[in-house]
Amino acid sequence: MIVGVPTEIKPQEHRVGAVPALVHDLTASGHQVLVQAGAGLGAGLADDAYREAGARIADDAEAVYAAADLIVKVKEPLPEEIALIRPGQILFTFFHFAASRALTEAMLGSGAHCFAYETLTIAGERPLLAPMSEIAGRMAAQVGAYYLAAHHGGRGVLMGGVPGVAPANVLVLGGGNVGANAARMAAGLGANVSVFDIDLDRLRWLDSLLPANVQTLASSDYALHERLPTADVIIGAVLVSGARAPTLIRRADLALMRDDGPVIVDVAIDQGGCVETSHPTTHADPTFAVDGVLHYCVANMPGAVPRTATLALTNASAPYVQRLADLGAKAAADPVLGTAANILDGRLTHQAVAEAFGLDWCAPGAAGL
Repeated sequence: MIVGVPTEIKPQEHRVGAVPALVHDLTASGHQVLVQAGAGLGAGLADDAYREAGARIADDAEAVYAAADLIVKVKEPLPEEIALIRPGQILFTFFHFAASRALTEAMLGSGAHCFAYETLTIAGERPLLAPMSEIAGRMAAQVGAYYLAAHHGGRGVLMGGVPGVAPANVLVLGGGNVGANAARMAAGLGANVSVFDIDLDRLRWLDSLLPANVQTLASSDYALHERLPTADVIIGAVLVSGARAPTLIRRADLALMRDDGPVIVDVAIDQGGCVETSHPTTHADPTFAVDGVLHYCVANMPGAVPRTATLALTNASAPYVQRLADLGAKAAADPVLGTAANILDGRLTHQAVAEAFGLDWCAPGAAGL
């Protein structure tokens, strides 16, 4: 099989879908790898490193998409990339379909086989989403601290305070990988942190793990509304696998908050966001204000640390890329890779995505591949 690795074109996205070590393993097992020139430069990976690992270097994306049976990338294809996708081609990337009906319909119409990193599940865990969630969670606390500064539009509050002056109050909505890492970093900066989740067992685990300046709370509208008036930073970290994120903070709720620059970091924006007033932003233009509340809603946060993020992602994705290359679209019958199959040959094969848009779906095994 020919595996293609194109350059990412989403704004300020410098990660890459494969590193030379993965190229070496793929070529050693009999596959060919075609890497677009400069694809790894943003992550500090030169074309020569890919050549030495056994890859061929293609001049442009058109050459990669035209030749490759399997495309391995990081972010969802943009319209100019969708135009290059062929029926029967396999794509393995972060799709986040439930956040975009347009993308879902475009990929259904392409006839391609779409395997999504974010829904791949094994023993209840999502191993390809986990490293990016860890990075996004840790970044979320740093971003919150950064934008609390007055010259960045915030309230002028130091996250950890100083002796005699109270630290910031940070609310983390969701206690999964993003939330746990956000809470850990915010606590390390000295903030007062409250983590909300509906899973009491998860809260018990977090309570035993996190430091004393983190409080765990059973999530409810009442409990959240009670704490909005004193919140300096809110980190949206909720996830329902493959589905659109639930809306936990509505426009009317902003009236409960201070109007002098508290910060919302909506990490859930990849899946539509958990704040009604959120909309996707970019690293070049990351924030906007609504009712005096600063919103940070960058949809590819780990793209800001591409070297760390590329290495973390490919450490996790490599065995699944290898298996997809070995099996092709029939990997949809695999008990693990089948959980990543979102679209096969023009049919939706993930229930949560279908339910997000009221569309029909079938199990991956029923797609007839």
